[in-house]
Amino acid sequence: MTDAELFTRLLYYGLAHLNLSQDEVWLMPFGLLLDLWECHRQYNGIAKPKRVACIDDVIPCNI
Repeated sequence: MTDAELFTRLLYYGLAHLNLSQDEVWLMPFGLLLDLWECHRQYNGIAKPKRVACIDDVIPCNI
């Protein structure tokens, strides 16, 4: 896949699936756009999270 095809696909995902405007997609930081797309995939059951964590795993109980 070339860079042009990748950006065309990301633009399509942003416009059609994430309901963003074209300006929002182009001006959005690249990492944020990829994060939004991954959240969309997980929400719709297309992808599964790589790791499931609970708040007790992140913050110890004695704090």
